[in-house]
Amino acid sequence: MLTASLLITLAGCGSWSWGRRSAGPSGLGDGNRQDPALSGNGRVLASIVERGGRETVILQEQPSGRLLPLGPLQRQQPHRSPSLSWNGRYLAVLVQQGGRRLAVIEDRATGRLHRLPLPADLEPQRLSLAPDGRRLAIEVVRSGRAVVQMFDLAGLLEADLPGGLPATGGEPAAPQP
Repeated sequence: MLTASLLITLAGCGSWSWGRRSAGPSGLGDGNRQDPALSGNGRVLASIVERGGRETVILQEQPSGRLLPLGPLQRQQPHRSPSLSWNGRYLAVLVQQGGRRLAVIEDRATGRLHRLPLPADLEPQRLSLAPDGRRLAIEVVRSGRAVVQMFDLAGLLEADLPGGLPATGGEPAAPQP
């Protein structure tokens, strides 16, 4: 247990950084990044940046900072509230289409985009994808009140488990023999 004097000492120690480092160069206005989400294995970082007046999600390999491609999701903008599965195979995000905000999941291994049907009276605000990609929690507003709803994706998505193959981009996966 930390004592109050130790906490005060630690709080005043400006050189203590917990191993902090930059996410790496993106060339997209690093100072304006928002809403960071890290894959379970720590190898993929998603964040929201402003590009051409619209909020868009970028993916970066860690620790190199190399930008990773998006598939069909890049045509659906603006983006908000990214969430990644364990290996970064699945990227869940909110997108704006017309007057509605929708929850979508891109399978980066196959290049497929899954739209999650929500009742018209629900306005999604934030989401969080389970590390295995099998469940999704969405904060929605219904009649002016925020509630969290859970969605079972087991029939829609394969599990993205530790030790699985990392997704490399939005290209379709090669057929299996």
